[in-house]
Amino acid sequence: MPRPGNDPRGLRHRAVLPLTTAQHAGLPSGRAGWPRRPDQHARNPLSGEGTARRRPADIEVPEIGDELATARALADLAYKLLDATADDIEQFTRQPVRLTS
Repeated sequence: MPRPGNDPRGLRHRAVLPLTTAQHAGLPSGRAGWPRRPDQHARNPLSGEGTARRRPADIEVPEIGDELATARALADLAYKLLDATADDIEQFTRQPVRLTS
């Protein structure tokens, strides 16, 4: 039986991650965000950033640069989210926590 306030399918939270790509100084760049829910600690939203570069001899394919920059932004966000989660656990347990991917 689901607890009050929980989704009957077991979902507690659904996040829509904003992903953006752009060109900065001729390099594809990506940004990924993790919104904070209103009921969570008063912490700023997290974001990750990534860029992509190509060798001068490589053919320019903007979609590949966007994909790589976005993947790097998501990876950066994942590590920041692990750190934030460890901080949250430490607040509750008062014990040092080390989380790895």
